[in-house]
Amino acid sequence: MSDWKQKRFWKEVGIAEAETGYAIELDGRRVKTPAKAALVVPTQSMANAIAAEWDAQTGAVNPQTMPFTRSANAAIDKVAIQHAEVADMLAGYGDSDLLCYRAETPAKLARRQAEQWDPALDWAALDLGARLEPRVGVIHAPQDVVELAKLTRRVHALNNFQLAAFHDLVSLSGSLILGFAAALGWRSAQDIWDISRLDEIWQEEQWGEDEEATAAALVKRGAFLHAKQVFDFS
Repeated sequence: MSDWKQKRFWKEVGIAEAETGYAIELDGRRVKTPAKAALVVPTQSMANAIAAEWDAQTGAVNPQTMPFTRSANAAIDKVAIQHAEVADMLAGYGDSDLLCYRAETPAKLARRQAEQWDPALDWAALDLGARLEPRVGVIHAPQDVVELAKLTRRVHALNNFQLAAFHDLVSLSGSLILGFAAALGWRSAQDIWDISRLDEIWQEEQWGEDEEATAAALVKRGAFLHAKQVFDFS
């Protein structure tokens, strides 16, 4: 029984308007999430992406080739039932944001961090209305609670699907600010991903690439770019 896999049984994939968005249908029957909730998404763009994934299945259904479906399932089955907890967890990144912990030496690395990370903090101060302050070293130093509260309110305001995508934007980059920057289009998702990997890129320049680390980074990059798409579709 452990080797059983669902096989394609449907001929047609459709999209139907639902009370809270768009439902995916297989031969007229609506798809459900793993927790048996209705798979209803907020926009037609997301519904189109999910429908395309189901229509592309041949033979055994492979969930690994259905990232939009998996993201929607996470939003419905997980985030929707613990929205506040997820939002608080992600907002917590602000108090130890990647962008705020700087190297003292070597000077070239410190300059590169300032050149790439300061603009993101400046953008957040202007567009998000919250200023996080950098510090030298890795020892935790709390940020201003008023500024953190502003960012926390913004995280809580995200809908379930946005929050599911935002989870990956923040956790993969290690930065609440870069998560917002990617979500709101400060720069391209690829540029923001590169900014988040500044320290790793520096290490590669000094010591050369590690094949396993590079492969892992490519997987994370793909997940980050996908999360941006999901956010845009939400």
